[in-house]
Amino acid sequence: MSHIAILGITGRAGSRIATELLQRGHTVTGIARNTDKAEPRPGLSLKQADATQLATLVPLLRGHDAVISATHFNGGIDAATAVTATKEAGVPRLLVVGGAGSLEVAPGRALVDTPEFPDAYKAEALAGRAFLQTLRAEKALDWTFLSPSALFEPGSRTGAYRLGGDQLLADAQGKSWISMEDYAIALVDEIERPEHPRQRYTVGY
Repeated sequence: MSHIAILGITGRAGSRIATELLQRGHTVTGIARNTDKAEPRPGLSLKQADATQLATLVPLLRGHDAVISATHFNGGIDAATAVTATKEAGVPRLLVVGGAGSLEVAPGRALVDTPEFPDAYKAEALAGRAFLQTLRAEKALDWTFLSPSALFEPGSRTGAYRLGGDQLLADAQGKSWISMEDYAIALVDEIERPEHPRQRYTVGY
């Protein structure tokens, strides 16, 4: 089993990814500014730290098999810090909880660039796209960026999902969605059976 570090363990996505990892027998180090919000569980070690501070982060990442960044893009750790910290700590893989805004809804047109995209989420989506662009220029580290579908909320763990590339996925009724629980399954599947090195891909129903 693997030893995984999660940046943003107290967030909605990060906490569910931790649950999926622990259920499968992996050990997890959860890193957050305030770990009081995290539930202590067997196999989970909590470290209170600011993930944006490189000198603080590197020692906490050493000895892990992979790092998962599940922080917000706007105000959270930036791509350069995440990549540098992972490499300096000697961790071979970085996986990122992406956003849907940078997915294409038409050739060359991203969801975030459509008139219907909510202004309230635009800054986060643009920061996510910039994060992805930085990763795509990274040639040494094994990174993976998994974008959820447009609606990404807590829900049921069904175990059913389908994967795509750079295009937004939608079901037969045109709904683009994935529960955070099923997203966590897809991300942990990628950790256990890597199929998307240095790629962005997406998951939905």
